[in-house]
Amino acid sequence: MNEPMADVRDMYMAHTMMRREFRLLPQLVRDVATGDTKRAEVVAAHADKVCLILHLHHEGEDAVVWPRLLERGGQETAAIVPTMEGQHHVIERALDEVTDLLRGWRSTAQGGEELADAFERLLGALLEHMALEEKEILPLAEKYITAAEWKLLGEHGMEKSPKKDLPLAFGMVMYEGDPEVVKAVLAHAPFAARMIMPIVGPRLYASHAKRVHGTSTPPRVGS
Repeated sequence: MNEPMADVRDMYMAHTMMRREFRLLPQLVRDVATGDTKRAEVVAAHADKVCLILHLHHEGEDAVVWPRLLERGGQETAAIVPTMEGQHHVIERALDEVTDLLRGWRSTAQGGEELADAFERLLGALLEHMALEEKEILPLAEKYITAAEWKLLGEHGMEKSPKKDLPLAFGMVMYEGDPEVVKAVLAHAPFAARMIMPIVGPRLYASHAKRVHGTSTPPRVGS
């Protein structure tokens, strides 16, 4: 019996979350009044969370996806994987810039426009990368990467993330997630998590979004 291959629908769901949150970040920063460190702390804490999610997501791809595609895909993957790796380097540099600026802005609420511009640059690189990945890489992953190997991506992110942030992160993804895909992802989780996460995750994100975005239902970007 052939081994099941990757179900990549969870990647589209994760990308939707990142498109939404990173699109909203530049204006969130610009809306913080100069010197309002209390509000800057709220926005910066949120920015830190989504930046870490992105960093770990790409770190997992670097470790799990690219080597297997290069090993198994021959000419189909020989050109596109190095392109993906190059885009990861660009995004990581943009993340480093954002992180450096965020540190100072968080404590002073000064220099918001420079930080917002840096988030705009990160967003541009990220949108280009995700679009290309969805077009070129995900069909190859379905062909060359097994379901068990694909699962390692999610496990990498969960292992490296602060445990207290995992329910919120899942709620962020569930906000625009396909219920069928959410169910498929949770199928591998312990029983308690399968029962609790669909209830707790959305509630945590609604509360978080109200604090960060001013509404429990921030603008959706769709799939």
